[in-house]
Amino acid sequence: MYNILLTDDEQIVIDTLSFILNKNFSEEVQLYTALSGANALEIVRREKIDIIFMDIHMPGINGLETISLIKQINPNIVIVILSAYDQFQYAQEAINLGAYKYLTKPVNRNLIVQTARNCMSLVDTKRGALTNNLELHEKLNFVSSIVESDFIYSCIFSNTTTDFSSYLEYFDIKDVPFFMCCIEFSMMEQSRRYDAYMKLKDILTSKSKCIIGSFMTNRVGAFFPIKRDLLEDDGEEASVETGADHQPDEVRAEGSQSNLETKQRELMKKIYSLLTTEITSKIRIGVSQIENDIQRSSQIYNNALTALNSTSAAGGLSFYVDTLIQNHESAQNKKIQDFKTRILNRIKVADAGSVSQLVSDYVNLVYEVYDLQQDVLKNTLIEFIFSVRSCVNSIIEDYKNEAFDKAFSILASTNDKTVIEQFITDRCLEGVTAIAGVQTEKSNPIIKKACDYIEQNLEKDMSLEQLAGYLNVSTFYLSKLFKEETGDNYISYVTERKLEKAKQLLGDDSLIIKEVTSMVGYNDQNYFSKLFKQKFGMTPSEYRETLKK
Repeated sequence: MYNILLTDDEQIVIDTLSFILNKNFSEEVQLYTALSGANALEIVRREKIDIIFMDIHMPGINGLETISLIKQINPNIVIVILSAYDQFQYAQEAINLGAYKYLTKPVNRNLIVQTARNCMSLVDTKRGALTNNLELHEKLNFVSSIVESDFIYSCIFSNTTTDFSSYLEYFDIKDVPFFMCCIEFSMMEQSRRYDAYMKLKDILTSKSKCIIGSFMTNRVGAFFPIKRDLLEDDGEEASVETGADHQPDEVRAEGSQSNLETKQRELMKKIYSLLTTEITSKIRIGVSQIENDIQRSSQIYNNALTALNSTSAAGGLSFYVDTLIQNHESAQNKKIQDFKTRILNRIKVADAGSVSQLVSDYVNLVYEVYDLQQDVLKNTLIEFIFSVRSCVNSIIEDYKNEAFDKAFSILASTNDKTVIEQFITDRCLEGVTAIAGVQTEKSNPIIKKACDYIEQNLEKDMSLEQLAGYLNVSTFYLSKLFKEETGDNYISYVTERKLEKAKQLLGDDSLIIKEVTSMVGYNDQNYFSKLFKQKFGMTPSEYRETLKK
C-alpha cells in the first residue's frame, strides 16, 4: 500500500489524477488531497505519506516552499512536480530541493501511470534500505548491550588480574580517567522496569558516552570514561593549558582534577534532575570519585555503592568524596563525645589523676577536628564547660563557681590554646575537688572498701563475684551500688583503673610491655594493647615514645 498526496489549487486536476491512479493501481494506493501548500503540510505531519504530486504555483505557500518544508519533516517522501511552466529555473530549483520528477501540464495519462510506478519502485527501495538499517541497528544494539552488561559486570567483580583490554578496544577507551555510579530505582514495580531502563539509557547516553549495565535486582551500574571532554565545555581546558609553561606539573594536575570533579558534579546533577523528572523521584544515585586505574574498578563501584547508601531512602544524589568527609566528621564527633563522657564520668568519681590528662587529650582532639572552624571549636569547648558544671550540680545541687560564669567571655577573648586548656582543666579539677569533699562525707563504706581493694589488686583478674565474696554482699547488690556510687559499671571501672595504672608504669623504661601487661592483670598483650589504644588513641609503645619527646 502506497499513501499518495495530490496537491493542486485546481480541483479538476486533483480529480483527474485521482481517476488515473485509482483505475491503474486500485487497492495499491490510498489517496489524500490538498488544495494548498499549508493543507499539504498538515497532511504530511498527520499521515505517513510516501509519494506527492504537487503543483508549483498555489496561493499562500507555493510548491517549492512546501517541498522544502516537507523534506525537513520526512526526507524519504518521493515528490513529483506538476507545473504549467516549462522553465529550467523552476525545474532546477525543484530538483535541488529533492524533487524526483518535474512534469509540465498537460500531462499524458501514460506518463502519469509510469511516473507513479517508478515512484512506487523507489519507495520500495527506500523501505528495504530502511528495514535493513533498522534490523542491523537492532542487532548491533543487542550485541552492544550484551557487551556493555558484561563489561559492567567485570568492573564490579574485577580483581588485579582481570584483563580489560578487549573491552577497552571495543569501546575505544584509551588511558583516561573514569568514574562509576550506581543507580537504584527504589520501590519500582517489576512491570515498569523495562520502560524505566530504556528511558535511563536514553538520558545517560544523551549526556555522556557512558557504558550502562543491565538491572541487578533494582540497581544499574554505569561507567563514565571522561576523555577530558568535561573540561572543554566552558573553555576551561584551554585556560589550564595556556598557563602550562608557568605552572609546575603538580599544580596543573591539581587544577585539572578540580575542574574534572566540578564538571562531574554538574553532569550528574543534570542527569539526576532528568531522571527524577522523566522516570520517578524515588531514584537514588551514588557517584564514585574519579579514578585512573581501571584495575581498581571493583573498589570504585563499591565506593559508588557507599555513596548511594548514604542517600535518603526516598531518593537522592550523593558523591563518595562527600560521604568520606561526612563519615570522617561523624567518627571525629563521636570520638569527641566519647572523650567528653569519659571525663564527666571521672569527675563524678572525683578521679583527679585521670581528669587532667583526659582534658588535655580532649582539647587537642577538638583543635585537630575544628582547627579551621574557630566558631565551632569555641562553641564545642564552651558547651563542654557547661556540661562539667551540670555534672557537678547533678551530685551537689547547690554547687556554685563564678569561674564557670566567665567561661564564655574568657574563651571568646583568646585564641591561645594553652590558656584555654588550662582554664578548662582548672574548672574540671575544681569540680573534682568539690565532689571529692562530698563523697568523703557521704561515700558508702562498702564501695570505698571495694575501690581500695581494686586499687591494691590491679594485677589480678578479679570478677565481680569474687569482689562480692570478699565484701560479703550479694553480686546484684554490689553491682547496683557500684553503679550508683561511681557512675560506672564494675567492669568499666576496673578497666579504667588498670589502664591508668598501665600508663604510669609505661613511664618506667626498665619494664617491657609484656611486664606492664602482666602487672595490670592481663595475660594477652594484644588484647591489652587494643584496650589501651581505644582509651588513649595510641598503642602502649606509641605512648611510651611520646614520653621521650
